[in-house]
Amino acid sequence: MNERRDSTASAVELPAGGGRRDCAAAATEKFLAHRNLLFTVAYEMLGSAADAEDVLQETWLRWMKIDVGQVRDQRAYLVRIATRRSLDRLRTMKRRKEAYVGPWLPEPLLTAPDVAEDVELAERVSMAFMLVLETLAPTERAVFVLREVFAVDYDEIAAAVGKTPATVRQIAHRARRHVDARRPREVVSPRQVRAAVESFQRALETKDLQGLLDVLAPEVVLVSDGGGVKQAAPRPISGADKVARMIVSGLGKAQIALTSEPRAVNGNPALVLRVNGEIDGVIAVRVEDARITGLYYVRNPQKLTHIASETSLTLR
Repeated sequence: MNERRDSTASAVELPAGGGRRDCAAAATEKFLAHRNLLFTVAYEMLGSAADAEDVLQETWLRWMKIDVGQVRDQRAYLVRIATRRSLDRLRTMKRRKEAYVGPWLPEPLLTAPDVAEDVELAERVSMAFMLVLETLAPTERAVFVLREVFAVDYDEIAAAVGKTPATVRQIAHRARRHVDARRPREVVSPRQVRAAVESFQRALETKDLQGLLDVLAPEVVLVSDGGGVKQAAPRPISGADKVARMIVSGLGKAQIALTSEPRAVNGNPALVLRVNGEIDGVIAVRVEDARITGLYYVRNPQKLTHIASETSLTLR
């Protein structure tokens, strides 16, 4: 897709010679200033840190061809480029997901304490919320993310997705209604989530069936993502009794040294599981009414590369 010109300025190509070097330095400075925002936009749209990094690279290459001095709103222009690149990638990812072995979960990110402290950001990057976004069509997801998560105005969204402002408003309304019907009914405090995760961790480490049943909601769903590389349930498992018994049975059969470590993943309390000292997976949760209604277990090694070090995320 060809980039449109900035709606507030004419983005021209870089000059040659020393002027080009000066422009490149200025472009680099501006890009780095907005890098965390651009990564967050791409990750919200894609659910994949690896693909979000690729979008950043593509955005950078496009940005370096522009005379940034002619762009009035550089943040908006960068977000527009990243959005278009993300939309292109979303459409190719659809085919990848269709061929994926077993359930597909978003790639978990180890996040810094400031993400957890920002209640709005933590809710918008949570595993549960990211899974709701997966149910949207590509353009719906782009419009919803830009409007509801990053508060981008309708005219700018229209320029980013190639629609009229009126059409974007309709898409935003439809996407908002779709998401509201699937997101948790109420916002749960970090303290409540931590308490549920701690209870789950104790029951997990002691193989306590009753302890698991006490913290799991009757309608709990366990989704495991092994990507065909690690063993995982081929389909979601529903019901507290089935989920608890499968966990206890699996731990009983495995002759391994399993440990769990509470960490902030996607801005929310989660567990990083290690087997014989090596990272084996991440368990994120969805909590409602103080009990766990969703367990999201990512074991695919290709999705665990952002667990060793913290990723910076921002809405601004």
